[in-house]
Amino acid sequence: MKIGVVGFGYWGPNLVRNFQATPSVEGVVCFDASEKRLATAKQKFPALETAKTYEELLGRKDVAAVAIATPVSTHYALAMQALKAGKHVLLEKPMTESAAHGKELLATAEQNKLILMVDHTFLYTGAVRKIKELVDDGRLGEIMYFDSVRVNLGLFQHDTNVVWDLAPHDLSIMDYIVGQEPLAVSAIGAKHFSDKEDIAYITVRYANQLLAHFHVNWMSPVKVRKILIGGSKLMVVYDDMEPSEKIRVYDKGVDIKERESIYKVLVQYRTGDMWAPKVDVNEALALMAADFVESIKTGRRPTADGRSGLKVVKILEAAQESLKQNSALIQIVP
Repeated sequence: MKIGVVGFGYWGPNLVRNFQATPSVEGVVCFDASEKRLATAKQKFPALETAKTYEELLGRKDVAAVAIATPVSTHYALAMQALKAGKHVLLEKPMTESAAHGKELLATAEQNKLILMVDHTFLYTGAVRKIKELVDDGRLGEIMYFDSVRVNLGLFQHDTNVVWDLAPHDLSIMDYIVGQEPLAVSAIGAKHFSDKEDIAYITVRYANQLLAHFHVNWMSPVKVRKILIGGSKLMVVYDDMEPSEKIRVYDKGVDIKERESIYKVLVQYRTGDMWAPKVDVNEALALMAADFVESIKTGRRPTADGRSGLKVVKILEAAQESLKQNSALIQIVP
């Protein structure tokens, strides 16, 4: 099969490079509205084919799927056009601007028996897959909290706020690891330099007292990419800025030794070993591209499928509504 890549801006070159190296992909065909970018693409990747229009790309029978790396405001229209043309679709994150649009794309993909996938690349990193393994094996016990910090200085976006720009990464990780349906969302933010939030705090509530909290910020003097996950048995710190020991597992926690009444509870703190498990160092985007292609060939559900993408959009949409309503708690409709 051949894969079409739509948009040769920031992320498009990475998609082209990885799809060209993916087994079963015979070639990549690129379309961008800018002729200058297409010329750059051809110069950077001599084996790359180009299309003058999006319709020309979709009309090619040898192109089985398209990967769309354009602004989120264009995702719905481009993806719907591709699905109706019988093409499998990979969308850059976030999936769509609204949950309603996401549901329509999902319905169209399922009706036409096509793969709809979202490029939540972090789900394919060795660190996140190792944490998922620890959770699924029951090593962490019951998950009590998920705490995320993703901050840096810039890049300020003109068409979206910090929530829609930075939060999708960690929201997708949370959904993948926790595997539960979110119940409600609240958010608070501030606008310092434009009419869009440049700093925000998001809280997602789940059943069984599980809380997930996200700090996103474009105005931090340092770049931080850190997640803390608290389990009843073990706790995990995932620091993506660490060059080698990205995951550290702590045998720390709280044990209730005696509970005579609600007024008398004997708490004992547990402090044990810390270790850093070995994680896979393969490029996450290469694994994502391979998962997309394999899903097309076999019809199986990819790891970062459209349903997980829709769940992230629902949380983003609820967070945006909470910001509008002065941090009100917004229920998420299944």
